[in-house]
Amino acid sequence: MALTGLQIYKLLPQTNCKECGMTCLAFAMKLAAKQADLAACPYVSAASKEQLDAASQPPIRLVTIASDGQKVQVGNEIVLFRHEKTFYHPTALVVRIRDDQPLDEIRALAQRIADFHVEYVGIKLHLDGIALENTSGDETKFLAALEAVRGVTQIPLILNSSNAQTLEHALGKLQDTVPLLYGADETNLDAFAAVAKKFNAPLALRAKDLNALAALADKAKAAGVNDLVLDPLVRGYADSLQTFTQLRRLAIKKNFRALGYPLIAFPGNDVALAGQQIAKYAGFVVLDTFSEASAYALLVLRQNLYTDPQKPIQVQPGLYPINNPDGESPVLVTTNFSITYFSVANEVEGSGHPAWLLIADADGMSVLTAWAAGKFDADRIAKAVKVTNVEQQSPRKRIVLPGQVAVLLGEVEESLQGWQVEVGPREAVDIPAFLKLKP
Repeated sequence: MALTGLQIYKLLPQTNCKECGMTCLAFAMKLAAKQADLAACPYVSAASKEQLDAASQPPIRLVTIASDGQKVQVGNEIVLFRHEKTFYHPTALVVRIRDDQPLDEIRALAQRIADFHVEYVGIKLHLDGIALENTSGDETKFLAALEAVRGVTQIPLILNSSNAQTLEHALGKLQDTVPLLYGADETNLDAFAAVAKKFNAPLALRAKDLNALAALADKAKAAGVNDLVLDPLVRGYADSLQTFTQLRRLAIKKNFRALGYPLIAFPGNDVALAGQQIAKYAGFVVLDTFSEASAYALLVLRQNLYTDPQKPIQVQPGLYPINNPDGESPVLVTTNFSITYFSVANEVEGSGHPAWLLIADADGMSVLTAWAAGKFDADRIAKAVKVTNVEQQSPRKRIVLPGQVAVLLGEVEESLQGWQVEVGPREAVDIPAFLKLKP
């Protein structure tokens, strides 16, 4: 049974040395919540280590792949549903490249994957890696394909081959790289585990039966490989949902260590299935082909799922100039919810009319939500005007409220004596027409 924070605290040295980055009590609470590693405490006794082993490890092990300073971390999750707390390590989105393709095509595809990025509500999103597959079964082709990929990008890798020796030779050619090795089964586990241990690389295990998968994990751990990823060999909608959920519940609710590892999924070219697997509960999703449109949709879905539900995405409050405004330009006010900000900013920019965009601190809420919660009112708007010294930038002193909170007009006029206060459109899409009529 898991220990409470106070029970763990009694087993710690209680020196408050803070070498772990916090006090002993705070460290104990982190251990109880499975958000810290006992190894961070250098003074815990051997007897206490034995008692604290269950409490010190997260229910799902954190697994890292890395290359040239780029890190991808998956696992270490502690809840089934994000509203219970939050999800911490986003699913890694990876694209497969086969070694039986011409080298020029491999280079071009690897470059496209590495270069792809999009900006979503101020956040830069990108793919996480390449899964190089030894489709040909030929080691020479695999190593040539690896060299072609490395010639254009240092993106993190998954190396996929049924031959452990091929993987060993591939790892020998890589420097400052920790790839995921895929995929060991009961026929080749010993050889794969030896290679993974030699290069300190994480290892993916595959088995259709969960009992067999747990046995493989125990065997790999006994062989000295601690960083594991599991593939239960499910590829459809229903079996993926059922099996991945079962594995997550066993790890988190039952603390079943043998299956407490990140999962890897292979949805093929099915974007909808990939989306389901991001939500429930893949650590790695390997796409068969690369499409900018599909990648964008999956990255946005992932970003929304892995945003802390108790902390909305928000921008920094302040005064933002758009289209080179001057002292006669209007001041449009809104909240610091990212989607609200970018919706308004994009419409103003697209209109071609200069304006100041005043972002009030509303705890990251949208306009109506913030108003209903008392986070966007006349006092906050007046405070934003004062803090940002808007009068120095816009001596015309004309401020425009969002149409959804027209009810604030009178209160804002009282709070901002001498200002011309107007009510703007209810929807951002109507801002260009408003600025055209009232520049």
